[in-house]
Amino acid sequence: MKKYIPNTITSLNLFSGCIGVIMALRGEFNYAFYCVLASGIFDFFDGMSARALHVKSLIGKELDSLADVISFGFLPGTILYMLLKESTTNEYLPYLAYILTVFSALRLAKFNIDTRQTTDFIGVNTPMNTFVIISLPFIAQQFPAIINTYVLLLITIVSSLLLVSEIKLFSMKLSSLKWAVNKYKYLFLITSVILLIFLKFLALPIILVLYIFFSYIHFSSEKSLDNQDKVEA
Repeated sequence: MKKYIPNTITSLNLFSGCIGVIMALRGEFNYAFYCVLASGIFDFFDGMSARALHVKSLIGKELDSLADVISFGFLPGTILYMLLKESTTNEYLPYLAYILTVFSALRLAKFNIDTRQTTDFIGVNTPMNTFVIISLPFIAQQFPAIINTYVLLLITIVSSLLLVSEIKLFSMKLSSLKWAVNKYKYLFLITSVILLIFLKFLALPIILVLYIFFSYIHFSSEKSLDNQDKVEA
């Protein structure tokens, strides 16, 4: 039975993503957020359970990507679509939101074949990007100016490019708990929690910027240590 556990969790990710799309189309963004959160949790635990139970499979890898295309590709695209519908009278322009879905699929396909991404990421991962997008309707409650066609299209383009960019970002999967090895990951995590407590949804875009910033410092530090070791050798 244990070999079915990871794929069952992945299927729950997919199911939650489908419900989230319906909620977004209804304009019920609170429920859409809960679905994104549930999908994120399922996405984290399917891989963890597969490693813990030693039941990794090719079908599991493919199913994971297919689920992510819906939960972290089609769902955020639908959120942007609904926001663009609200911001413009143009009947066709909101469909441009699904450019994000296309680039999410490209990012997931790249991830599956890119051997550089076995321990870290190249480009922003789709769950992180989705949490930023789902924050927009809630941020708009405080800053209505964000529901602007040009702003939303810019967000769509920038988010899409970040997904397939060559920016190297660390993964939160820790091979060691040592502070010296993971200090920038820990600092990022602590800072993110503090921001979420005080800023709530407004914190999510800031966290993405901090993620890129701390990743840059983390890998620069690793590179400096490697160069120092080579010199000493």
